[in-house]
Amino acid sequence: MNNLSFLLSDPIVLFSAGGLVTVLAICTFYVVFFLKKINNNE
Repeated sequence: MNNLSFLLSDPIVLFSAGGLVTVLAICTFYVVFFLKKINNNE
């Protein structure tokens, strides 16, 4: 449990997790965006 509290209080781990979440959110947005564009193409 000590390692978990150390990881959650380490700023480098938090910035890395935040960056990863941001990249995954952008990738998800573009996948949904392009799928909608492909499906609405007439």
